[in-house]
Amino acid sequence: MPPQLNRYSLVAPCGMNCGICMAYLREQNRCPGCRSADTDKAITVVRCKIKNCGALQRTSVKYCVDCDCFPCMNLKHLDKRYRTKYNMSMIENLECIKTHGIRAFARKEKLRWTCSECGGTICVHRGYCYGCGNKPEASHE
Repeated sequence: MPPQLNRYSLVAPCGMNCGICMAYLREQNRCPGCRSADTDKAITVVRCKIKNCGALQRTSVKYCVDCDCFPCMNLKHLDKRYRTKYNMSMIENLECIKTHGIRAFARKEKLRWTCSECGGTICVHRGYCYGCGNKPEASHE
């Protein structure tokens, strides 16, 4: 199983922690994370509107929160979907990164998404631990 968030490069420009994504956690056809080369990524990741945003491409902005257009419509749409389906907010993640820094965000994510039963990673999309299958009862707030 891949490590949850051992590199800050696993945090996508949109604020997604790729270390908790089902595409990163799965055994076959594993996505290497949004910031890595597009080799071996699903076409939906390669064509991501946020990852390929012109503002991010033209500037040295590393995260959407540092963009003049923050939060743009693409990010708002993604954030709404993740709030509704997965009880997670990209915008809140980005605001945490801006306010507290990437290291503090990474520590918070590690606590939030580590299984209390086995220490494995809880998948944001599936809601259970990829290590032991444990489904936490409490919300990941």
